[in-house]
Amino acid sequence: MSLVFFASLLHWSCENTTKDETTGHPSLSLDAKLDTFNTLREDLAVERHPSDGAGRAWLVAPDSSDGVAQVTVSSRYRFEIIYEAGRLGIQEGGAVYLQSSPFWGWDTPQVDVPEAPGYTEVSTDAPSIELHPQTLGGQLLAVVVGGRSLGSGEQIRIVYGAGPVKARVDRYAEHRSRLWIAVDGDGDGVRAIVPDSPYVDVVAAPPTRLVLTLPSTARPGNKVRLTLALVDALGNAGFPFVGTLVFHVRPASIELPETIHFAKEHQGRRTIETVVREEGVYRLEASVTAENDPRQVILAESNPLIVFEDIPRILWSDLHGHSQFSDGTGTPEDYFSYARDVAGLDVAALTDHDHWGMRFLDQNKEMWAQSQETVRRFNEPGRFVALAGYEWTSWLHGHRHVLYFEDESPIFSSMDPKYATPEQLWKALENHNAISVAHHSAGGPVSTNWDFLPDAHIEPVTEVVSVHGSSEAPDSPRVIYDPVEGNFVRDTLGKGVPFGFVGSGDSHDGHPGLSQLASPNGGLAAIFSEEKTRDGVLEALRARRAYATNGPRIWLRMSLDGHPMGARLSPVSTDTQQLQYSVAGTAPIDHIDLVHSGHIAGSFPGEGQREASGTVDISALEPGGYVYIRVVQEDGGAAWSSPIYAR
Repeated sequence: MSLVFFASLLHWSCENTTKDETTGHPSLSLDAKLDTFNTLREDLAVERHPSDGAGRAWLVAPDSSDGVAQVTVSSRYRFEIIYEAGRLGIQEGGAVYLQSSPFWGWDTPQVDVPEAPGYTEVSTDAPSIELHPQTLGGQLLAVVVGGRSLGSGEQIRIVYGAGPVKARVDRYAEHRSRLWIAVDGDGDGVRAIVPDSPYVDVVAAPPTRLVLTLPSTARPGNKVRLTLALVDALGNAGFPFVGTLVFHVRPASIELPETIHFAKEHQGRRTIETVVREEGVYRLEASVTAENDPRQVILAESNPLIVFEDIPRILWSDLHGHSQFSDGTGTPEDYFSYARDVAGLDVAALTDHDHWGMRFLDQNKEMWAQSQETVRRFNEPGRFVALAGYEWTSWLHGHRHVLYFEDESPIFSSMDPKYATPEQLWKALENHNAISVAHHSAGGPVSTNWDFLPDAHIEPVTEVVSVHGSSEAPDSPRVIYDPVEGNFVRDTLGKGVPFGFVGSGDSHDGHPGLSQLASPNGGLAAIFSEEKTRDGVLEALRARRAYATNGPRIWLRMSLDGHPMGARLSPVSTDTQQLQYSVAGTAPIDHIDLVHSGHIAGSFPGEGQREASGTVDISALEPGGYVYIRVVQEDGGAAWSSPIYAR
């Protein structure tokens, strides 16, 4: 990095961050990733030669009738790629690069050990050209051009997986999984991606799990939707399974068919509607048997369905996840299809990074346009709510995802000096039906800079749990990695910020709503809204009528003196207040914690039961105080109510 660049960076950073009054230094996240930020800024400043990223590349004879190779997750394959130089060619000392996805388990292309995974051969018929391949790092191979310049139309052949063990592919299924080809045309060490790099479709392995998903609440006589999905060991869906499902628990008050058939065209996904006649707590049990192998039987139990008159409606939501448009898996179409038809979500948001991944969303308008178009197509009020969004990926102040509840959804990039601080972001969002949500705020990739305290209108909720772990408190289950002391959400509540709590997957595996299948943690938001619309969801979030889980669909209800979770109350004149809670878990409950104004004020054993309820007298909330409950199951599943606050 040049001294000139470093000086300009320091000037940029100081102009766009708040300052500590005692030191005068910029206020940043306590674990701000300055090296990462500097690298991204330097990349933005570099000019690329017209030959960088030029030319074209394709796969030779893909094993598919439609011209797209299909490979099974985690399988081994041989890929033959042809690169053809563009009009300006590649100068001597320039290079062609092969990069398989750096995120999910592709073998690294290497040229040293033919018997080892990822062995790669390179060759050319162009006379006098010398090729010098070398592995530069994970999943990245450079092929340097020597002897003379590679001329327009001349070709380089790259065989990735040329050895006997071939090359292992992604462990997560997706359409259009790229084998990225990049070019440094003038040999200055700066490369750009060839726009239409070749791709394959990575498809699911045979299923090993059945996922039965019911809504969590209904009223007698309501129609309810049951989602049935077959997935493989890592949660991948879309296998052309043929077989029959049978229910083992068939409550008389629920109308269910005798059997449900899966044909190839269903791709392991079925949805049926049924009616629940009577009040109660219901869990369905079922098994599915493969037609070609009667010995293959997959068992499953649904989440609990609570049926009572006047019970509030819960919309299960994943408000944070990534596709291949940043550092995730699958197309936007894959993402929303999985959310709706596999995970059985009511609400989903796609929040790819503004400036992170193989290509950057803030620099590729066609990607952002495609993402928005997919959101509009999937959004179906009353059936499924799709939200546009992106992740404001600040390595200086922490990451936030922005959620839009309207079709107009611009990107205010964290790498743009005009939107480089949380305050600047919030100012830009003022004229939109939008909110921001801080996530992995206690640590993980980078913690949140809580020197910027948000207004409750623009940031009413915070994500306390995701695949990264829990940011709620140091004593919570499955705490986030690399936590920063004093930076947990509970610490921030002590500063007077009235956050509601949500969970979301932050999934990068293409499995919104079920990210916990392939990870120790996941995340979901349970939103109390009678309207399954964007306006209904936004109103509920701003009222903090929501709670968080780390993946399982635990039913949770809490009130204080009859006021629901998320409420802000005037202090009372009495010494005590009455808290009520009710829980229906997906596994036996280990314990329930009562958190009162920063401290665990009580813990109640679950006694191995999956349902619990109680009434507790607590010390009355003083001004600025709060109370919430945390449910922990024996299997590690957990749920957090949104706090109730005293003004």
